[in-house]
Amino acid sequence: MRLGKKLVEKGHELFFFSGGNPYQLLKQEFENVYRCTPIVWYENSYGVIPTASVFNILFPLPIYNYQTSRMQLKNPSSFETIRRYYDLRKHIHEVRPDLIIADGDILALRLADRWKIPSVYITNIIRPSFRFPTLLTPGERFTETYVKKCTRIIVPDNPKHTICDYNLGNTDRIGIKSKIEFVGSFFDMASQEGLEKHIFAPISGPWGTRAKLARILIPILSSSEGSSIITLGNPRSRQATKLANCQVYGWLTRKQRAQLMRNARIVVFSGSHGTCFEVIKHKKPSICLPTQPEQMGNAKKMQELKCSVYVENPKQLGSAIARLEENRETYRLHVENLSEYSRKFNGVERAVEVIEGIRT
Repeated sequence: MRLGKKLVEKGHELFFFSGGNPYQLLKQEFENVYRCTPIVWYENSYGVIPTASVFNILFPLPIYNYQTSRMQLKNPSSFETIRRYYDLRKHIHEVRPDLIIADGDILALRLADRWKIPSVYITNIIRPSFRFPTLLTPGERFTETYVKKCTRIIVPDNPKHTICDYNLGNTDRIGIKSKIEFVGSFFDMASQEGLEKHIFAPISGPWGTRAKLARILIPILSSSEGSSIITLGNPRSRQATKLANCQVYGWLTRKQRAQLMRNARIVVFSGSHGTCFEVIKHKKPSICLPTQPEQMGNAKKMQELKCSVYVENPKQLGSAIARLEENRETYRLHVENLSEYSRKFNGVERAVEVIEGIRT
């Protein structure tokens, strides 16, 4: 979002292609936003189901839609991929852009290669090496075919102490090292001191992932002695509920979320790349409870940097909170050092320079 606004500010005409919730968010901020079919994993209230997702590549599966409160049939992800490809092809053919910027979208890279349009790939995942399902490896190698053909690759992460390190793989062996630039986070990394008075758990992601995390976090945090705040990440909900010492919000504005993050003493989150840098920005000791392989890689790196504790189940979460409370100053010192290093980079400004360099 910040990169798009900066490019508009620089006088560039942008066209966006997206689906699902991102489409709605983009429509609120930009003009020229086109709808494309989203590609989604198979998930239920227990989160993303890897085995079912693999089966769903070729076969439709029944799924319960919690928004409409009814059963429906989820199309095979291969069908979603084909539909998205033709959606993109139609829109890109109409627009005829000078440059394609693909934010993790391999199909856009394929079209750029086919029509000989310069392309920039923005990603924090290339060849995951930690807890990545072996069944998905052939698909991963296939996507690398188009990653190798793009003009430049922008990684919104630090060149050293790289949070997404385990999700990139050996870029030299892949043959793309010369194309990659680590520009730094797209977040504004300037921080303000907060009050450090509660545990903050910002839940985000697809609805199944959110439901899984809520089912784990609410019982544990509502039964703890200290104050805690959970946001469920549901843009359709503005409700707030008090459960003992735990305040649960359906949705928070960007400003409210930043304020609660700034005033937290500990942050509990899934390990998503963007939230990792939010935590680093505000210099908060944290606990990572991943639900997807790429989050596991980020969590492992955050733990190695001694900024976070990586947990996988409710039992570990309870002990991790006690461990962080006891050693909070040690973790805080490490995350402060990482925050200071991360502030050396302005990811948005450098990304714009890379993009404008290709256009000239």
